[in-house]
Amino acid sequence: MTPLHKAVRLALAEVADPAKAPAMQAYMKSAMPFLGAQATPRRAALRRVFAEHRLETAPEWRRAVLALWRDAEYREERYAAIELCAFRYYKGFQTLYTVPMYEEMIVTGAWWDYVDDLATHRVGGLLRAYPDTMRPLMLEWAAGADLWKRRTAILCQNSFKERTDLGLLYACIEPSLSDTDFFARKAIGWALREYAKTDPREVVRYVEHKGLNGLSRREALKNLPAT
Repeated sequence: MTPLHKAVRLALAEVADPAKAPAMQAYMKSAMPFLGAQATPRRAALRRVFAEHRLETAPEWRRAVLALWRDAEYREERYAAIELCAFRYYKGFQTLYTVPMYEEMIVTGAWWDYVDDLATHRVGGLLRAYPDTMRPLMLEWAAGADLWKRRTAILCQNSFKERTDLGLLYACIEPSLSDTDFFARKAIGWALREYAKTDPREVVRYVEHKGLNGLSRREALKNLPAT
């Protein structure tokens, strides 16, 4: 175990409230236990640790992220891995070399608390920076069997606003339109709701044209006047 890894575990333990852990685990429906470290103190503690244990190269950083992820005994340790992905020192390390790392985390994490953060912040950032490579990859993920990669493809443009590639968004939604899974339907609605902040008429048109299921429709039109 590296000094960074040890420091993360110690910092999480110091801010944990074990009395809160069972409720946190129940809410997240998690097989992995929680320490009881809530978001605000956890993030503050991790920022201090990451600042004190700077990683000098991109491969070293990726190894550290995956070590935290793979060796996690508590869910907060995986949250720490995700936060290490986003730490300010490593902005320049967000290149196409990170795609396999994020793909592993999405597939093995397989739950919304992990995947949504990775989709909207990390994979979305790569799509913005490397559209020629990431666009076909998102289309591949959207058409694949893995629910969480499909959800990632649908959600990755959630922060793009007027820069949304609408053709890509619709192409990523299309393979999941017939999926009855809650998380697929919720993702469709959420992605459309975000784009509705930019072009509400287009979202209403699309929803009506496609005859979306109830959950996706409600989510997509949630903040719009009744039609």
